[in-house]
Amino acid sequence: MNKFFLCFIVIIISFKQASAQQKVYTQDIDNFWIAYDSIKTTNDSLKQIHFIQTLYIDKGTQGLKAFMQVRNYSAELYVQLIKKYPKFWNSVRANTLIVKSKVLDIEKSIKKFKTLYPELRNAKMYFTIGGLRSGGTTKDSMVLVGAEIATGDSTTDVSEFPDKWLAGIFKNSNSDNFVYLNVHEYVHTQQHGEHNNLLANAITEGSADFIAELVTGKPLRSNYIIYGKEHEEELKEAFKQDMFGAPVNNWLYNGSYTKTVANLGYFIGYDICKSYYKNATNKKQAIKNIIELNYSDSTAVEDFLKQSKFYNEPINKAQIIQAYQLKLPKLIKIEEFKNGDTLVDASLKQMTLVFSQPMGKGMSIYYSNRGKDFYPITGVTGFSDDETKLNLTIDLKPNHEYEFIIKNEKFISTSGYPLLKDYLIKFKTKP
Repeated sequence: MNKFFLCFIVIIISFKQASAQQKVYTQDIDNFWIAYDSIKTTNDSLKQIHFIQTLYIDKGTQGLKAFMQVRNYSAELYVQLIKKYPKFWNSVRANTLIVKSKVLDIEKSIKKFKTLYPELRNAKMYFTIGGLRSGGTTKDSMVLVGAEIATGDSTTDVSEFPDKWLAGIFKNSNSDNFVYLNVHEYVHTQQHGEHNNLLANAITEGSADFIAELVTGKPLRSNYIIYGKEHEEELKEAFKQDMFGAPVNNWLYNGSYTKTVANLGYFIGYDICKSYYKNATNKKQAIKNIIELNYSDSTAVEDFLKQSKFYNEPINKAQIIQAYQLKLPKLIKIEEFKNGDTLVDASLKQMTLVFSQPMGKGMSIYYSNRGKDFYPITGVTGFSDDETKLNLTIDLKPNHEYEFIIKNEKFISTSGYPLLKDYLIKFKTKP
């Protein structure tokens, strides 16, 4: 009896230790396809939402729930995407199911990472099916992977999508890149600090690529790396002119509107880290410095760039910032009345925002701190043919004050630059 009890205790302890040591979770992928097959048996939208909710989301790992929160996924969105892109889902399914066969390779890569960087903090890796918005991200100590993007390759059918973002990602993707991507995201769980300009943001992403290359021992073959090496000198010069500007512009996260190759900022950050490592005498310390760089400290980031010897000549920060400011588009005027006008005609049904440069498709309009009762906009008609004017539909009452904010973060010019600043629009209608 005592021996039996002792064996039982040993089994329980062993199970708990194995659970505590588990780093890679793939069960969300199987659950998704079970829900997917159930959804395909009916055209009833409510039943379809019920299937994805109960068979996938409710059974989801901690990682899936975090991924949904970070990327704003919902049961309704999943059903919408399944209906909209049937060719894509059918073609990517087999790739996502291969993930389980890659678990051993991923675990080996983490062990290799630990030898290169002994201070490595534990992180758990969750492989899920996302909502076509991200191949991978992090939250706290979790790596969150959207396998529908992370496992896509040149055989994946993307003919149903209106833009070429996924086609560009999948063009040079293969199973080796999959392990690479997961090490990249694992690096992000070790980093700290907020990005305050493009330089910091590019090094954050590029360092994850560079460390992943060291860990896997294989060069990354992505679109931005291939294109970057072919156009290195011109990209270095162009980046220098923009590096103290906005963290996101035509260098990062621009797959939907780039004219060349998306995410070339990744390549620049990778190249800076590669140069830093090459010029360091103590390689192990260099890895530690790359991973532990504080991105909130602009002086530390600029010193890192200087020590990398990426640029041969000194950087004149003040001059670069001054020149950068001149590239930014501005809100010139409102066509129908002046901003701040107190005698606006309440019968107006449209207002037109006029910009100094042609603008892209993005826009970002918010309530002011006075809330929705002071918000006049009822719809967006769209940009003019020359893209310098944005037409908004409005509904006004007599003798009423109105306010809203034009945010610079999403208003991007066709040349890839955000608005100079946020603009507060305020006016009052006449009695």
